[in-house]
Amino acid sequence: MLIGIDVGGTFTDGILCSEGRIINSSKHPTKKDDLQDSIFAVLDDLLQDLTNYEIKSNITQVVLSTTLVTNLLVTGGGERAALVLIPGPGLNIRQMEFFPHTYITEGATDFRGRNTEPLNEAQIEEIGKLIVAEGIGKVAVVGKFSQRNDSHERRVEEILKGRYPQLEVIRGFEVSGQLNFLRRAATTYYTAVTRDKWASFAASIKKSIRERGITSPINILKADGGTMPLNVSLDCPCETIFSGPAASVIGALALTMDRYTSVVVDIGGTTTDLALILEGKPLYASRGAVVGGRYTHVRSFAVRSIALGGDSAVRWVGNKIVIGPDRLGPAACFGGPGATPTDAINILEEGKLGSLSLSRKALEEVSRQAGLTVRGLAQTIVSRVNDQLKDSIKEMFKSWEQEPAYKIWEIIHKRQVKLERVVGIGAAAGAFIPSLADSLGCQALVHHYSPVANALGAAVARPTLTLLLHADTEQRSYYLNLEGISGRISSGFQLEDAKELARKQLKIIAKKRGIGRYADRYEYFLEEQFNMIRGWSTVGKLFDVGVQITSGIIDEFKGVQMHS
Repeated sequence: MLIGIDVGGTFTDGILCSEGRIINSSKHPTKKDDLQDSIFAVLDDLLQDLTNYEIKSNITQVVLSTTLVTNLLVTGGGERAALVLIPGPGLNIRQMEFFPHTYITEGATDFRGRNTEPLNEAQIEEIGKLIVAEGIGKVAVVGKFSQRNDSHERRVEEILKGRYPQLEVIRGFEVSGQLNFLRRAATTYYTAVTRDKWASFAASIKKSIRERGITSPINILKADGGTMPLNVSLDCPCETIFSGPAASVIGALALTMDRYTSVVVDIGGTTTDLALILEGKPLYASRGAVVGGRYTHVRSFAVRSIALGGDSAVRWVGNKIVIGPDRLGPAACFGGPGATPTDAINILEEGKLGSLSLSRKALEEVSRQAGLTVRGLAQTIVSRVNDQLKDSIKEMFKSWEQEPAYKIWEIIHKRQVKLERVVGIGAAAGAFIPSLADSLGCQALVHHYSPVANALGAAVARPTLTLLLHADTEQRSYYLNLEGISGRISSGFQLEDAKELARKQLKIIAKKRGIGRYADRYEYFLEEQFNMIRGWSTVGKLFDVGVQITSGIIDEFKGVQMHS
């Protein structure tokens, strides 16, 4: 049996699943100031009909999708941290708006990993003095090209901790092995800000799950739609951002299990998330997840959230009906303070969702101002929501069309991508998706598991693993971004050799981490070759190859019975 729990902005959903059948499900309001309580309320609901023996012997996996790290970064609720940058030449960092308490020090490493300028150690000691004087206990240290030579970052840590042993230092080369200095800096800083609170959360989750007799592995859903063990997440909490949208994409895959091209529309209480499945494969964001307006090295799906949901406030402003972007609370039919799209649906469906009288009372105030009947206003609200969703999808396609995977698909197939289906996720999907799909000229899919599809996605997501290989034929060496692995290569080493070496190493590491059965579900997402010229001759080549176990569904899940 599998357990999946998704902590959304409005509700926390959970499912207990066995052989494609949901045995039990639960939904509780999310307590933003106490996510653990929301999770355990759902977990206890799921377990209530099981004996202690069934819990211990039959539950094989628990997967959580949580908003904790996203909330910390969006609200500024993480730990205070300083950022020490070693940019070297070429970037005018001082003219950029970075994070508070950002310090720039002298020193440089070139693109081949050679230290071309020594560190100014006296400057680093002075920076440490300033950081401690600010009462800051965490420092993110990031050097340009540190993923090819980490000695400058290591030395900065030695100096800082030698003088101020109480400081905790997070080094950029350990957080990301990818090129792009600014993204690595942002990802390292976010890791420093969130790591302690994530560790405390993870410890509490593990303790409480074990107290309930569950001894199975505990995994966390990542932004790329894959899972990772809870203990692995302690070193990379940023990988968990946007796990909610990832859960909706994997949930849509679990409901469909086919090769249609679909837009996933996850209508929550506060926001709606949009994503694209291209012939059965989710579309990735090639430049990484964006947090606070900054690109990171967190690999994620190409997802957009819009400020429109089932609980968006409905008002009469000036001479028109305005929906959102804010949420004042739950829908009026559930005791909330005002009219919402959920109340409009409740009117049209004769009270199937909640109190019909409360919905009518909330809508009457707006309907009088709009000169409409309550039912006419409800129809207008639903129509307006669909219009906004339609416009957002069309706008999002312009963004998706810029993604390399999208362009490559069109080149290979010699035709444009054609939308075939809209997959609805969330409790409100049934009210909006059919007419939305009709306006887009495609099929609609609203499954009877759509209200808990995010939790289903978390439960059945398979593990992912990303590996980066850098090779230098002049130095006859290569290294990986994982586990400090390096080795020797021949001078005749070529791009195909680099790809094969990366694939073999991926297989070895996957087996070591207990996910070897998925090592053949790989794809290359990076293939770069750079010729090094001296005089008029090529003296060597640099290769960068990225390979990953792609997101998808675990082998033991065979799909759910369709019922739309």
